[in-house]
Amino acid sequence: MSETDTAWLTPGDEAGIAEAITAAHASGKPVLVCGNASKSGLLRPVQAAATLSTRALSGITLYSPQELIISARAGTKLADVAAAVAGKGQYIIAEPPDFSALLGSGAEPTLGGVVAANLSGPRRVAWGAMRDHVMGVRAVSGMGETIHSGGRVLKNVTGLDICKLLTGSYGTLAVITEVTLKVLPAPERRATLVLTGLDPMRGVAALSAALGSPYAVSAAAHLPAEQAARVPVLAWFGGAVTLARIEDFAPSVTYRTERLRADLAAFGLAEMLDNGASEAAWTAVRDAAPLVDSPGAVWRVSVRPSAGPAVTRAVEQAFGARWYMDWGGGLVWIAGPASEAAHDAVAAAARQSGGTWTLVRAPEAMRAAVAVIPPEPAALARISARVKAAFDPKGILNPGRMFAGL
Repeated sequence: MSETDTAWLTPGDEAGIAEAITAAHASGKPVLVCGNASKSGLLRPVQAAATLSTRALSGITLYSPQELIISARAGTKLADVAAAVAGKGQYIIAEPPDFSALLGSGAEPTLGGVVAANLSGPRRVAWGAMRDHVMGVRAVSGMGETIHSGGRVLKNVTGLDICKLLTGSYGTLAVITEVTLKVLPAPERRATLVLTGLDPMRGVAALSAALGSPYAVSAAAHLPAEQAARVPVLAWFGGAVTLARIEDFAPSVTYRTERLRADLAAFGLAEMLDNGASEAAWTAVRDAAPLVDSPGAVWRVSVRPSAGPAVTRAVEQAFGARWYMDWGGGLVWIAGPASEAAHDAVAAAARQSGGTWTLVRAPEAMRAAVAVIPPEPAALARISARVKAAFDPKGILNPGRMFAGL
């Protein structure tokens, strides 16, 4: 059965999740694991007898602003977690994206879903990935056994490796039922310096200079004119834009942006977006908004920042790709035809630059026919198989989501 026509199971507690998985393990019938299905079009389609959703498993179970820690059940909407910490002047560090518009799901992402996919936004270039901020998880293995790893205080690192292992496993090892995250105080002010008219090479050079400066740049991106025009707050600049964000106390942001503006003078006169305008620009970059209306497929290529322009040049020559760069040039978003030829060109460009790639959006038939992430080296694949066997010996959890046959 396909992802669109399976029966849905939506237990309201962890015991119900365990019961459902125990039954599936006993019968050997595979299950599609999801939260609110906001990312159902991501990676390979899963053939399953039923869909096991955590969307009814919601609610914040612990929030200690003084300890910078929040715990919530996996089905809790990400927006609800963000609102709760914002109410205490804090924020989710990884700045996780919302791909519901890009993937056409129309569903709100859940905390468990973004952790299971290890999704991080523009702030990753400065503060690390989502998995770096997961302090604890509760989960149910493919045998129906409950797993508790990590803790609810910053000094507790017990089980940290399992937290990292499950973060980014896309529900193929266990079903995450609760997550504990580290959070941080929200900045008093956000400002973004905008350089205009730079080509990709000069844009990345400017971003490298900004990130290498002592001014704690928290995000760095370059959008060519076509993609910048699709972001209202950037459209009025009338060309390519190169963006560097600084966040902190208001006086510190004022000082650091002026110093950074002076340091980047060789790249042109930098204008500034403040607070709301800055946030709108980075939300668009985070959620891949410049490519939402692009027909066909969408990929993410991760390379060293200096190789980003070479990737854009290769895919432009191969199929006239639309693209933009985040993470200082280290993350290249690409849109193009939903064809194996275009897919092969993206994979080749990533390999030639020593990077990796993910097929983020494509028709179901294409996602079933091609590799959606690079194949693992043989030694790593053997380790992955042993880990999978330890957590889910019958292979019932999201089979084939990441690799065909696994």
